[in-house]
Amino acid sequence: MAGIQMVKYSEGDIILKEDEINEYLFKIINGHAEVYIGYRTDHEALIKILGEQSCFGELGMLLHKPSIYTVVAFSDVLVMKIPEESFGEFVKTNHQVVLNMLRNTTETMLTFKVHIDLLLQEIENGNKPNETTLNNVKKLIKGYGIYKSIDQAVYDLNKKEYNN
Repeated sequence: MAGIQMVKYSEGDIILKEDEINEYLFKIINGHAEVYIGYRTDHEALIKILGEQSCFGELGMLLHKPSIYTVVAFSDVLVMKIPEESFGEFVKTNHQVVLNMLRNTTETMLTFKVHIDLLLQEIENGNKPNETTLNNVKKLIKGYGIYKSIDQAVYDLNKKEYNN
């Protein structure tokens, strides 16, 4: 299929970088990769480890949005890079990829929900959210239309504290 590439990464190589727009869906053929939020920062968090047949990068490929995580080769990794223009044809012969993407998206949505619920609970209880928690949630949901409402909630909370 046109446009599909096989790419090798060595242990420690960054395959996909947080906050950068990526135009490919990645499918791990051999090896393992780690998924981080806040990679190489004080707020680094390992989210999961991906193995063979796992897919990632669908956010950038399908929506042209920046990645919400960094993917690093845990070992030597061989990945298939699938561009958007080849995705339809690729899916016709690789139905499992769609299931893997749905699982990944669903896991990501559940992670968002947990973080958002914790943040909103802090705000509803009248507590100023922990700055680290707030920044992590903002990074997770940046570009999804929720960011401004959380900023507004924190602004309103700060304004309320200032007026009291």
